[in-house]
Amino acid sequence: MNEILIGKGDRAVYLLPKYANRHGMVAGATGTGKSVSLMLLAEGFSRRGVPVFLADVKGDLAGLAQAGAMSDKLQARLDKLGLTDWTPAANPVVFWDIYGNAGHPVRTTVSEMGPNLLARLLELNDTQAGVLEIVFKAADDEGLLLLDLKDLRAMLAWAVEHAKDISQHYGLVAPASIAAIQRALLSLEQAGGDRFFGEPALDLADFMRQDLSGRGVVNILAADQLILKPKLYTTFLLWMLSELFEKLPEVGDLEQPKLVFFFDEAHLLFDDAPPALRQRVEQVVRLIRSKGVGVYFCSQNPDDLPDVILGQMGNRIQHALRAFTPRDQKAVKAAAETFAPNPKLNVAEAITQLGVGEALVSTLQDGGVPLPVERALIASPGCRIGTITDAERAAVRARSPIGGKYDTAIDRESAYELLAQRAATSAAAGSTPAAGAGKPAAAAPDSGWMSAAKDMLLGSGRRQGMLEAMAKSMARNAGSQLSRQILRGVLGSISKR
Repeated sequence: MNEILIGKGDRAVYLLPKYANRHGMVAGATGTGKSVSLMLLAEGFSRRGVPVFLADVKGDLAGLAQAGAMSDKLQARLDKLGLTDWTPAANPVVFWDIYGNAGHPVRTTVSEMGPNLLARLLELNDTQAGVLEIVFKAADDEGLLLLDLKDLRAMLAWAVEHAKDISQHYGLVAPASIAAIQRALLSLEQAGGDRFFGEPALDLADFMRQDLSGRGVVNILAADQLILKPKLYTTFLLWMLSELFEKLPEVGDLEQPKLVFFFDEAHLLFDDAPPALRQRVEQVVRLIRSKGVGVYFCSQNPDDLPDVILGQMGNRIQHALRAFTPRDQKAVKAAAETFAPNPKLNVAEAITQLGVGEALVSTLQDGGVPLPVERALIASPGCRIGTITDAERAAVRARSPIGGKYDTAIDRESAYELLAQRAATSAAAGSTPAAGAGKPAAAAPDSGWMSAAKDMLLGSGRRQGMLEAMAKSMARNAGSQLSRQILRGVLGSISKR
């Protein structure tokens, strides 16, 4: 059977993989069983060969890596569900961690993040964000790669030194704005966010793998510490969504998704989000379906999501909500109104009466028609429900097929090194070169590979080293014009759209 069993009420409720890319929502108050529903869905997709990504904000989703164990409580639940074929089984799991402690390090480059997402991460105002965008543009024109935060710091210092020339070509660059960005970078570094920037950068193809038996790999991001920095958490997930949208080809409607992306604590995504960012997220959620990606938001209240995005959620699992306050009562009413009606069920009343492990479920059936909402007892996954030990996590990480690719950081020549070389050359010559701001790298008199070529002609003793530098710089510049078009994620280009 290809369907994923979600639970049983008056009848069994299934999620059809064919419509899994129509997105979904798992909602409910704390302690009502949302995590088990997430694990059930992740395991169901994995068994059908669909890779999964999810963020583990509490540490309990790591249980997907271990087989479950029979207990009296579980047996009673299986009997109530009428399930006789339940078998304990672990899932193929790869652990990730921005900080590199509880999983393989996840990195991207400053250039790939783009100025607008980085401005959100640094909580810059509009003026400071504009200055940051100018610095990115100047780095592009100078042929300087921004890979990690020290590259960006060096570029900011260079911008201060050449503020007059930059302001003439791009717009005003105030030292006060540069200083504010530097302070924001310091705060990010102190919070550990600097570990997110560098190389080797994450290859999204490594999130879309199957194991040798054909099961989809479950990628679990350890986010129990990351969630304490909400801006970093949401910016990372937004960057991932934008990269998927930008790089995956159009595939239309497949028999099952190429990847399912779970976005836990979804309310953080829209807290204090500027209208332009919210509009871009809405566009990505609407269009990424045709790239073969299903996005599932998880939050306490359905009204944590904008109505436009909530309307895209074709598959819904609603756990209990508590109507203690006027806002809670409003949320209950709003949740009830979004389900396909069932004449046998008072949805608004049922939402407040659901027990732990129960949910109101509506999924898309044949023809994309929503199933009338069903009150169901959620099925039990075959994995462990709960946390794992450090030793178990280490064992899973040790047998990971991609650990050697990411566990060791690489620091290649980029803006920091090249600007340091320029400063040393200028100091030796006893002069300060003019900035090449506003000019293509090939035309700048003292930057890029042209500068290397000039220096090479000055002395035969340095010729071999300068030839190597020239070759590296030419390779970077040749690729930069094409790569810059894809390095900026869709969500990192808001102000230009």
